Amino acid sequence: MSRVKRHLAVVACSGIVPLLAGCSGGSTVDDNVAGEGGAKAPTKVSAGYVSAIDQLGLPAGVEAGYFDDQDLNVKLADPFPTGVDALNALQAGQVDFVQVGTPAIAAAQKGIDLVLVGSYTGSASRLSIDDTMAVVASGKSGIDGKDLTTLRGKRIGVSEGSINHLYLLGLLKKTGLKTSDVKIVNTEPPDMAVALKSGGIDAAIVWDPFPITIAQQVDGAKEVLRGGGHIPFVGYIVTTPKYAAEHPDVVHRFLTARATADQWMRQNPDKAADAATRWLPGTKKAVAVEAMKHNVKQLDPRFSACNYLALDTVARLLAAQGNVKAGLDVNKYFRPGPILKVMAGNAKLFQDLPETPASAKIEDGYTFERAAAEKACPS
Repeated sequence: MSRVKRHLAVVACSGIVPLLAGCSGGSTVDDNVAGEGGAKAPTKVSAGYVSAIDQLGLPAGVEAGYFDDQDLNVKLADPFPTGVDALNALQAGQVDFVQVGTPAIAAAQKGIDLVLVGSYTGSASRLSIDDTMAVVASGKSGIDGKDLTTLRGKRIGVSEGSINHLYLLGLLKKTGLKTSDVKIVNTEPPDMAVALKSGGIDAAIVWDPFPITIAQQVDGAKEVLRGGGHIPFVGYIVTTPKYAAEHPDVVHRFLTARATADQWMRQNPDKAADAATRWLPGTKKAVAVEAMKHNVKQLDPRFSACNYLALDTVARLLAAQGNVKAGLDVNKYFRPGPILKVMAGNAKLFQDLPETPASAKIEDGYTFERAAAEKACPS
């Protein structure tokens, strides 16, 4: 199927039912098995993602035809509620690829067979990047983003064990506060607006688009802090070791399509925001436009020593809070060969990204050593 046909078919569907659940149905737009003139059919691939703005590259890439360009017929699962659900589907063989962040750490420790073959969010040029994170405080809280000591004694809503919890830890560390200096209230992102409005929390720390929607929904609430480079933000394209070993060419083509979609989003954030309204249930255009301004800063599919360092850092932070076991060996889970091949053969897809420090560049077979990576990667 040509790129134009795929795009028009998806748009036609979204015109009838504006939510992804109405369009995907667990299938691609075109499930034909024979190509034109009896040509060999595209390779069928199944993939899944979580309904989040930073995971848009997968469905947007399908819509734009970038997977078609790589001779891949990608079947999208309906969006998963969480990364845990996505990983369970991968383990069960329901999908070939998923996009997952911090839940991959606990899953790996529990024995789920997985490898990381690329990134959907993060940075290969530095350690800490968190532009999609923000603190939204109630008007009565007295929290000042320019003076984080004002967090002392406040009730902070985060999802314990998730990236927003780690962002709070990063803020406290920079300010010199301890976790005991604040009251952590375990709150799921969809519940944060109600908790802030009712006074159950004084501030919500969460990822886009929730900071934007919470500020709109709660009178007097405002975003008091955005990003700041307090923590690494990690998000990986994940498959199984078996699939990666048996289908190296498919992995390469899949990552090429994803890198193409990422560059398109970086260069066309407003158009990407428009796509978000079709693929992320309930997303409004104005919210997507604002969120995409921050999201595109983290669309870096490359691998370097900085990505290994980011995962190791996040794992250590989670272990310190008792959310995962200590001692994760990140070398066991990275498979850099496929994305390094994409980087070498498609340099134009990455030319608009910040240059990776020379000492942070890696080759296939790289072994992570924390001390060396810390020297190589700007914080």
